Amino acid sequence: MWTKREFLAAGAASVLLPQLAAAQSFPSKPLKLVVPNAAGGAADLTARTVGQKLADALGQPVVIDNRPSAGGIVAGEAVARSPADGHTLLLVSSGSAVSAALFKSLPFDTQKDFAPVSMLATFDLGIVVAQDSRFKTLGELVAYAKANPGKLNIGTPQIGTTQNLAAELFKSTAGIDAQIVPFNGTPPVITAVRGGQLDAMLDILGPLMSQISAKALRPLAVLGAKRTALLPDTPAARETGGSLANFEVASWNGLAVPAATPKDVVARLSKETNAALALPDVKQKLLDLSLIAQGSTPEQLASQLDREIKRWSEVIARANIPKQ
Repeated sequence: MWTKREFLAAGAASVLLPQLAAAQSFPSKPLKLVVPNAAGGAADLTARTVGQKLADALGQPVVIDNRPSAGGIVAGEAVARSPADGHTLLLVSSGSAVSAALFKSLPFDTQKDFAPVSMLATFDLGIVVAQDSRFKTLGELVAYAKANPGKLNIGTPQIGTTQNLAAELFKSTAGIDAQIVPFNGTPPVITAVRGGQLDAMLDILGPLMSQISAKALRPLAVLGAKRTALLPDTPAARETGGSLANFEVASWNGLAVPAATPKDVVARLSKETNAALALPDVKQKLLDLSLIAQGSTPEQLASQLDREIKRWSEVIARANIPKQ
């Protein structure tokens, strides 16, 4: 007959042994990285760049599975229902946090149905104006808005995008009465700014860099915690001081797996992902896409996701944006 200690030890072993076996045999087949965006965009190219390095490190191919849909729902549901063995990964992002805050219901719980693995990259947002705009600094733009309530207009992509919500957050943080004008994508916003129909726009820097380089648009500020290597002479919005002294918004993406994936498998994936992001060629490829390589621990990514869901939920409520 077993003693109590032997019984407890056996029980613990029955829980740990399957996890250890899974970790030791991982990976046993090709991995699939599900991307909630179309092929060819920054998210897809990030997944392919890192996925190739993961394949080299793990000794198994990493297949990119593009499943674009509103709010990333199709991709998220596919991964949430996949076997929790580490062979199916999901590209998560600031958009995942927005969807969790914006949609009335999702076929998965963003915080409970996935185990974060690591951050992949951050990409800066910026506020830009036409090259011949009267606004030379962000401080001038804010001062004008305060002196002329309701007259300043700022364009963004669609309602509910990270960019659109960031503009709403900027408006409330700066304490200004401005019109946030959503368009169907970035190109028409650029056209409206250059044509003088908009005073300014807020968007991800990547799609704006060619316009900035061509001197068609002029950046007033980036919205991250510090200046970006892409535009080293452009101040961060928080440098304006006052109510914007602690303002910070950036887009990001990362990797996650189904929630029940063994912790040792998650740890292995996180380790190899961070090793890949430290490689000079990966850093350069991402920088060429206007992305900054940035890994993290699983715990850091989980905290990032939690903070962003809370933040965007508050912004959505304050801006009276209807749930979808």
